[in-house]
Amino acid sequence: MQLKKFLSGLDFGPSNEELVKLKSETAQIVEKLNQAVKKERISCQIFVGGSFAKGTLIKQKGYDVDVFVRFDWEYENLSDDLARIIKHFKGYKIKRMHGSRDYFSIESKGIVFEIIPVTKIGKPKEERNVTDLSYFHVNYVKSKIKGNKLVREIQLAKRFFHAQGVYGAESYINGFSGYAVECLIINYKSFEKMLKEFAKAKERLVLDPAKHFRKPEEALFELNESKIHGPIVLVDPTWKERNVLAALNDGTFNKIKETAQEFLRKPSIKFFEKQVFDREKMKTRAKVKKLEFLELVLKTDRQEGDIAGTKLKKFSNFLDSELNKYFKISEREFEYDERQEARIYLSVKSKGEIVRIGPPENMEKHASAFRKANKSIFVKNGILHARIKVNLNAKSFLKDWIKTNREKTKQMGIIEITMSS
Repeated sequence: MQLKKFLSGLDFGPSNEELVKLKSETAQIVEKLNQAVKKERISCQIFVGGSFAKGTLIKQKGYDVDVFVRFDWEYENLSDDLARIIKHFKGYKIKRMHGSRDYFSIESKGIVFEIIPVTKIGKPKEERNVTDLSYFHVNYVKSKIKGNKLVREIQLAKRFFHAQGVYGAESYINGFSGYAVECLIINYKSFEKMLKEFAKAKERLVLDPAKHFRKPEEALFELNESKIHGPIVLVDPTWKERNVLAALNDGTFNKIKETAQEFLRKPSIKFFEKQVFDREKMKTRAKVKKLEFLELVLKTDRQEGDIAGTKLKKFSNFLDSELNKYFKISEREFEYDERQEARIYLSVKSKGEIVRIGPPENMEKHASAFRKANKSIFVKNGILHARIKVNLNAKSFLKDWIKTNREKTKQMGIIEITMSS
């Protein structure tokens, strides 16, 4: 199937009816915010941001709209000042959400409005918080996609990344934010070109859509060293000292790279559809390969969303490292429910035997204790080693681990771990 022809038949934009409702409800929320601002005599500006404002929104079951409250420079306790405004929203379902700055979630007729406090700055380099840059991001993207076909290309890319589970810069995803996707398409000019470049990438990509530098590679000398270790350095068109894809990790990029290669070989609508994890298929694969199948449920008491998801994913990775001491993980799946619970599915096999490294043999006191504690000893490069048989299965190991590490688990933000039988 010809790729261009296949892509031309896809449309992932919201319906006109949905857009009319979004515009109407957003206008009402903005009006109510402006009224509350006047009552509180706060000096600020309301502006709508995110994909909705840019016109790059994709069709979804439920919509959310970002509304920013830009406070004048003299305001410092932005979240508390915003709370004074939000108190005027009577009869709405409201949540105060915690983050680098607290913000508010307001639900109206099935649409979730995230009301975010930011500082009104004149230049991106004056930012106090990364959310302060949102105003510049909206204006940049709108100026680049106005009157051309990039909106559709962006919608294709967003839907593709959504379906592959790599859409979002949250720490539990380490993927592509909406703004990053928009900048990538502005850079490559099409969804197809972006995928082709990803598919053939053999080293780190350095992209500079706004051409801040004579050569993109010069950005590596300008950006903070901690922000350029990922697989893609995407220079922010609005501020050349920022990497838009600093949160992207190798695992996420390798996943999308492999998927891009598969899609380009054989285009299919399935690549744009969220694949539901099939527990039974994974369990069957484990049985065929004579692996032990595990299912764990993790619960946290942290705020749902990025905070809870990050805690759950971090603990999941930590549990992997503990298991890896005695077992080889053949397959794993992490499912986060966007609330306060995650499920981990693992197919593992015992290593049978592990080698424990001891002290140098010339440290007589420590060497003697090591020899007494272990049976099968050998010396390598003057260092004592012990061969230890792994005589338990992974389920037994985890039950013991959970029992003896309750305090450490709580410290990591996990309040409950259960294993299915």
